[in-house]
Amino acid sequence: MSETKFKPFIPAESNIKELTVRALAIGIFFAVVMGAANAYIGMKAGMTIAATFPAAVIAIALLRTFKGTVLEENIVRSSATVGEALVGGAIFTLPAFIIAGVWTEFDYWISSFIMLIGGLLGIMFIILLRKTLIEESDLPYPESLACYEIVKAGQKGESGAKYVFGAIGISMIIEFFKNSRGLKILGENTSGFFQFGTSSISVGGIEQQYQGGLYLQSPIASPALMSVGYIIGPELAAISWAGGAFAWLFLIPLIAFISHDLNLAANYQDIFHDIWYNQVRMIAIGAMVVGAVNTLWKLRESLSTGLIRAFRDIKKIGGAENVSRISKDIPVSLALLGVALFTIPIVIIYFIFTQNLIASLILAVIMIIFGFLFSAVAGYLIGIMGSSNNPTSGLTLPSLLIAAVLIALIGITGKGGVGAALGVAAIVCCALAVSGSLLQDLKVGHYLGGTPWRMEISYIVSTVIIAFVLIVPIHILHVGTPGGIGGPNLPAPQAGLMSALAQGIIGGKMAWPLLLFGAAFAVGLILIKAPSPTLIAVGMYLPFETTSAIFVGGIIKLIVDKIAQRKFKEKTQLDKVENTGILLASGLVAGEALTGVILAALFIINVQLPFISDSAMLGLVIFAVVFYVLIKIPIKTANKQVI
Repeated sequence: MSETKFKPFIPAESNIKELTVRALAIGIFFAVVMGAANAYIGMKAGMTIAATFPAAVIAIALLRTFKGTVLEENIVRSSATVGEALVGGAIFTLPAFIIAGVWTEFDYWISSFIMLIGGLLGIMFIILLRKTLIEESDLPYPESLACYEIVKAGQKGESGAKYVFGAIGISMIIEFFKNSRGLKILGENTSGFFQFGTSSISVGGIEQQYQGGLYLQSPIASPALMSVGYIIGPELAAISWAGGAFAWLFLIPLIAFISHDLNLAANYQDIFHDIWYNQVRMIAIGAMVVGAVNTLWKLRESLSTGLIRAFRDIKKIGGAENVSRISKDIPVSLALLGVALFTIPIVIIYFIFTQNLIASLILAVIMIIFGFLFSAVAGYLIGIMGSSNNPTSGLTLPSLLIAAVLIALIGITGKGGVGAALGVAAIVCCALAVSGSLLQDLKVGHYLGGTPWRMEISYIVSTVIIAFVLIVPIHILHVGTPGGIGGPNLPAPQAGLMSALAQGIIGGKMAWPLLLFGAAFAVGLILIKAPSPTLIAVGMYLPFETTSAIFVGGIIKLIVDKIAQRKFKEKTQLDKVENTGILLASGLVAGEALTGVILAALFIINVQLPFISDSAMLGLVIFAVVFYVLIKIPIKTANKQVI
């Protein structure tokens, strides 16, 4: 859309309330809430949910009470989006410090400063990139346009906030009665072992007896995980489940079968878990690496275009500032000064790990270069596909690998070297996660007629505050969840990948044969043109009950789509079903996640609620409730619109 024809919702010459204290305060509050929710679901399912849609409808509902303006609502949404974006970068990398053994518990100050510096760098980068990627490009920004339509419709009537808050309440009640730290009544899932008969097989002329089996688990009764499947849709949910099925129905039983000396019948649950945790997950990591490289290769044209745009934008820096309200950013000179100043604490952080000033300076330069280039690429890809499809961990991977190789060549080994490599990855990941998500948010503001520099100020204020808050729920989840981060309840697959690579390159602790097996498996998937080898590998890395629950959510979405297509013909009705479902699913995720954080915190301070039952039959009620909420309510809402 050319700027000569573009007309925002609020005209450029309008001067209405926008960057107000109440808008900032509400936005920062929801940044913390959505950040904590995404920390939980990201480490549990390996995916995050976009805060843009629920934040938009909540802003409309709350500010309508105070007679707020649409541009104040825009600031609320913008500030809230920072929490989801920043924690998205953090949970893919910071847990790796725990998994790798660099830390025994989260270092509050280093973790917070990594998020702060990464987030602020991401904001500085988007100040440099906004005009090129938003005003001067013809990128479609599909999720930005969808959010704009929701906000625009909300000015005329119902905002949809009741669906978000209602779903949050339902999910919180369910989690309270099913969480092992809560007043447990509802069982989450059930499992069973089915032993094979004895088989005699001759290997090398020696006949031996083999007796394996299948360890089957039902989908976990989790509204959050089913909602993740609903949000990503049936195709991606099925791909993720296919990885889990390959691991738990083929690979793990195969390993158990050929390990003929294992006493499966006596200890099947622990044995199958150990095979998955110590062997299959390493195979999955090898597949994830190749899958990430393949993703970047397939996006090579888009990546190169993004890089060209980034360099072209550098040449434009310092241009005329005599622009209209809806085109005015924070001065680029201040953004460049900010990048230069942030290099100092980056060097200090890396020096803490390496105790080597030259190495710290080299790593800081690498981080700045890759942070800017990949932020440009992330913004370009989000403009094409939306933030839900942003390959954040895949873009972070090259910076980790280059940093780890350089550290190994310099001769820095042990936990310090691993920590330094992860530090590079963490700041890059936070920067590109923030820049990508906020470029999408700025596009919504562009449609609405928001003032860019005011939105950028809201990003900075929100980042400065929440960077020192978000490590708290992450730490609470680690300490208060059985098994902690890296365990079956919070597997944190992307962080596990970063940890394994850093340790393998620097510390020599990698099980390279398993990694190579996984790489060969991913190459095979690529050759047969299997969809998303990376997502298949993530499905292998996650517990089977997790991927199964996500798959159930995908089936629910498929059912909703089929019913809606048969029942409704008008696009407005189909959009109503889609939007209502997304808001309900977002609420179910947030409710379960927030309750999980609260119950973990209560456990840490020795508040332990009584155990009542662990009935899997009672747990079936959860599936019925989720089916009703995600199928019946969206269809019923659209049906009312017909009447």
